[in-house]
Amino acid sequence: MFGMTNDASVNALELLKRDHQQVDKLFKQFEDIKEGAEDSAKEELVTQICDALTVHAAIEEAIFYPAARQALPQEQGQDLLDEAAVEHQTLKDIIGRLEAAPTKDPLYDAGVKVLSEYVKHHVKEEENELFPKIRSSDMDLMAVGRELEARKQQLQGRTRRGARNGSGGRRAQRDREQGETERGQSRTSH
Repeated sequence: MFGMTNDASVNALELLKRDHQQVDKLFKQFEDIKEGAEDSAKEELVTQICDALTVHAAIEEAIFYPAARQALPQEQGQDLLDEAAVEHQTLKDIIGRLEAAPTKDPLYDAGVKVLSEYVKHHVKEEENELFPKIRSSDMDLMAVGRELEARKQQLQGRTRRGARNGSGGRRAQRDREQGETERGQSRTSH
């Protein structure tokens, strides 16, 4: 599963970097298949990307960023954490648009590309600017890593359960919404 490990002692920065690498691989897979793939294959891959990014953002926001704010002096990275919060909101907006859009949308592939570029920018700032500051701080990287891993597994479990029971997924949501729209139109046309 995305960035999961069996190692009981997980360094927070290494866990986050593994997540970054995994999502980069998913974006590369999308680039490789986007021209000739069936819509369902593209949608499945984009769902994996969006789910992975959503879980990653959630654990960073709930655990890693608060720990980083506490570990870093005001002048040593608080601005990077503020920027990361804004970047996460933009990523969530793009993810929401992709999740709502059909794969046949003429801007679908462009949306995935923009998401990929935005994620690469965010990752570069985190790994090159924020992570070195965190390494030199007094943050307990192992304790934070264990928290990140536990929360991540919890969130991924929800994602998998939702997909298995049919309540999750972009297509299921669109189908439900489409059905509601059609029922509403048939009531008003009588």
